[in-house]
Amino acid sequence: MAGGKETTRQKMINIMYLVLLAMLALNVSDTILNAFKNINDSLVSSKTNVSTSIDQLFTSFQNTKLKDEPARAKPIWDKANQAKAYADDLNNYVQKLKDQFSTAGKGISEETGDLVERSNMDIAQGIMINQKEGEKLKIKINETRKNLIGLLEPKDQGSVTFTLEAKDAEKSVNGRKLWEDINFGEGTPLTAANTILSKIQSDVKNAEAEIVKKLFGNMDKSLVNLDQFAAVAVAPSSYVIQGQPYTAQVFLTASDSRSTPVISVGGNRLSVKEGKGSYTGSTGSVGVFKWKGSVRVIQTDGTVKEYFTPEQTYQVAKPSATVSPDKMNVIYAGIPNPFSVSAAGFPLESVRASMDGGSISGSNGKYIVNVGGGQVGKTLTIGVSATSGGKTLNLGSQQFRVKALPTPRAFIKGKSGGNVPLEWLEGAGLIDTQLEDFVFDVKYRVLRFSVTFINPKSDAVTLQNSGAGFSGQIKGALNSLKPNATVIFKDIICEGPDGRQKNLDGITFIAK
Repeated sequence: MAGGKETTRQKMINIMYLVLLAMLALNVSDTILNAFKNINDSLVSSKTNVSTSIDQLFTSFQNTKLKDEPARAKPIWDKANQAKAYADDLNNYVQKLKDQFSTAGKGISEETGDLVERSNMDIAQGIMINQKEGEKLKIKINETRKNLIGLLEPKDQGSVTFTLEAKDAEKSVNGRKLWEDINFGEGTPLTAANTILSKIQSDVKNAEAEIVKKLFGNMDKSLVNLDQFAAVAVAPSSYVIQGQPYTAQVFLTASDSRSTPVISVGGNRLSVKEGKGSYTGSTGSVGVFKWKGSVRVIQTDGTVKEYFTPEQTYQVAKPSATVSPDKMNVIYAGIPNPFSVSAAGFPLESVRASMDGGSISGSNGKYIVNVGGGQVGKTLTIGVSATSGGKTLNLGSQQFRVKALPTPRAFIKGKSGGNVPLEWLEGAGLIDTQLEDFVFDVKYRVLRFSVTFINPKSDAVTLQNSGAGFSGQIKGALNSLKPNATVIFKDIICEGPDGRQKNLDGITFIAK
């Protein structure tokens, strides 16, 4: 704030500035809110994947065990369906709370894909604490946990690992001990509370999956233990691409655990335990390796008979890894987005990428994706295929969120405000824009702005300007500035390559 004697108007401006700073201090950072949104999306995706896995378990059990051994399978089937009912009941209960959040939070914003009132710190507290919904939810969670575990045999109940539980803290967490206060109490943004509910739904599905797997697993426990027999499946390869046939031989083998046959690979004798030899192949170099084993068995008449295994093949490849942030799969509208695409087992020239809602061009693993500003807020899918043996194979797809380009800052001669020499301002000729900490080199076009000139002991004068360059009128006003004059550039409207217009923050200079 300026010192010395101030006008009534200046005092009012100073007070409003302090109020603005206080309001900004209370706001939650968009970065934090976006992080909660990304976590929420990841949890929802994880829940969907687990639900699909559970459905596959039910379908497989119904088509095999329940059909082939109904007497043994029916009680297990009924318990699994009861677990599903418990989980669905809690999941639906949580969804109703999320619907309340959505209604109170004014629905979903097209710009952020999140709740409109996502930064609001009163809605979640009002519903979950003031209306006691958090306490009811805690009871519901713990009852569901108890019911799910109760479906298991006593010997299996102690081995559950799922995290579906709502416990009050033994020690205070920021002055709070109650589970509902810790998760939904004062100061919790609406999007954070919504993310917690999504986590509970994900925990519900994980708990259901664990219980169902344990229940169905009881069917696979052998009724008779024959330690000298084993079912064996031998496949030419364990690496198969979708669309290619997978073949294997399945048969029964027998071994004498009391004998010690001579088992060798490449002339080297293997150690034998309970009639079985263990072979470890070399992986010191990259390539395809083949081997055959032999088993020499002494017959009852003292003669030795030798058996040979089919030729076995294994491939050694260099270690590699792909790391990608699942919930940061983003395409920016209006600019070229570079992509690299590859598929294990296929040469780059045979791999193709395609998409709907935008354009993709390139080859040999390097592509450029372009989407228009009208796709902002939508989710687009990039599919990958490859040609093998004259056939086109679908190798999968990946979804990407389309985001608008961030808002730039306004600059004049590299500065965004502050005290500057009078001559510096007089030499200014245009407003420039710049994106800070952004990975792409994006140019924005300034469409218009206004400038307010406040010379000491003079009334403020505001001039309009089209384009980025200063008009002759504005240049004349700059050349007429007096020391301690204030120049405010505001209402700065610019347009990005995505065709979307943005209103930039104003910048203020004081001539010295």
